[in-house]
Amino acid sequence: MSQQQVEAAADEPAAAKDANEPAPRSPREIRLVMVGLVVTMLLAMLDNLIVGTAMPTIVGDLGGAEHLSWVVTAYTLATAASTPIWGKLGDLLGRKGTFLTSIVIFLVGSALSGLSQTMGQLIAFRAVQGLGAGGLMVGVMSIMGALIPPRDRGKYQGMFAAVMALATIGGPLIGGFITDHLSWHWTFYINLPLGIVALAVVVVTLHLPKTRTKAKIDYLGALLLTVGITSLVLITTWGGQQYAWGSKEILGLGALAAATLIGFCYVEQRVEEPMLPLGLFKNRNFASVSVIGFIVGFAMFGAVTFLPLYQQTVQGASATNSGLLLMPMMFGMLVISLAVGQAITKTGKYRIYPIIGTAVMAGGSLLLSTLGTDTSRFTSACYMIVLGAGMGFLMQVTMLVAQNSVELKDMGVASSTATLFRTIGGSFGVALFGAIFTNRVTETMKDRLGAAAVAKGSGKGNLSSMSPEALRKLDPAHQDAYHHAVSNGIHTVFLWGAVISLIAVAAALFLREVPLRGTGSGSGEKPEPQLEAV
Repeated sequence: MSQQQVEAAADEPAAAKDANEPAPRSPREIRLVMVGLVVTMLLAMLDNLIVGTAMPTIVGDLGGAEHLSWVVTAYTLATAASTPIWGKLGDLLGRKGTFLTSIVIFLVGSALSGLSQTMGQLIAFRAVQGLGAGGLMVGVMSIMGALIPPRDRGKYQGMFAAVMALATIGGPLIGGFITDHLSWHWTFYINLPLGIVALAVVVVTLHLPKTRTKAKIDYLGALLLTVGITSLVLITTWGGQQYAWGSKEILGLGALAAATLIGFCYVEQRVEEPMLPLGLFKNRNFASVSVIGFIVGFAMFGAVTFLPLYQQTVQGASATNSGLLLMPMMFGMLVISLAVGQAITKTGKYRIYPIIGTAVMAGGSLLLSTLGTDTSRFTSACYMIVLGAGMGFLMQVTMLVAQNSVELKDMGVASSTATLFRTIGGSFGVALFGAIFTNRVTETMKDRLGAAAVAKGSGKGNLSSMSPEALRKLDPAHQDAYHHAVSNGIHTVFLWGAVISLIAVAAALFLREVPLRGTGSGSGEKPEPQLEAV
């Protein structure tokens, strides 16, 4: 008998007695709870997209344009730093209570942001809003993990892919409509009715066992992790923009991040109830999907950032309905995610999908690296569909595998860790690709026109982010050079994206086909042992 057969045989009787399995729920009960979860996820994903459209109007009203970036940065920092803390608090104090608390904090922050009278107030209240937002996505995923066994979760994961597509496409449209016909204050107030609906549905329909532990909360670990994550996000936000990559500010943040994260790892091995149990990463599947999630965030946020710029400047697409520019990618993601979810529920097999998804994602990035000044919109849309399809194989499967790799008591930590790795991956993706893109655009312009002509034609503007309006004011020679420069920048960004995606392919090949817990499998197998060596 092989080693894997011995492990499977040993797991089976223990699994039958596993008290950590989600209690069976009626389809009606799950559907009612899913309404609240879907609305909450919509809240989490819509906010930045709606607010981003209104930012020029907000600056015009409140002033303080020099602090504009902090409106986004404060929200992003608070969200990233609080995500792992919300996950652990849910495991320790009960998921329903912490989830409701995060919704309330998010709504309070939204109301205060809408009432802001100065840019300083808006930045502070956006941080409050981000603090609550950190618990929204984690709460949705951990509650779903507690309610629905992994084997049956594929039936519902398509809903979340649909919400992501709806938010990406509809967010800018809604933000533009509200700004034009109401006022920018309503870009924040719009969260209140949605949040109240989510609160009411969750309070009435969600019934989970009350689980509290007497273990002390790992405050030191939480502090060190928060400082470390904050430093990393600031590095990716400021590096190459506000400060040079080799500046003392960026190097200092790098040293602070390294010191606090090393200290965090030291503390986590010595506390009774660690904020993030490092032993989880000894689980081969958990470690692999963490790497894949990081790369998915890297590729997805890079595409979302730079593809609209190419479409607007090179292909002449309108910036008014910017969300529509990404519709092909979202369409590919939605269709594949729905199909994969149904297939996993039917067969209980999942290992093949991350392998296919990472390979397709690498292929999509490679195709997008061929975009040029004469590429048609139809061709670029087809390439975007391929990239979206690759992400569709991965978006929900990575969370599914992460949750299936831990016991129910660690569902919150698993969900928050998967979310955090994707978020940090996105931050690094935008920063690294941004630096590559800027350098490539600048060098191409200099090669085609010469440094003096570039300086004269572009004035003091940033070449890598020139608006379509500013571009139209340039003479034809500068416009043509800029089109080629952006195309070259896109080529380099997605070529690197394809190379980095190969890391995700390698990580996917390390996954094991551990049976999914759930009613669909008939045996409710126990997850892979947490202490298995990588």
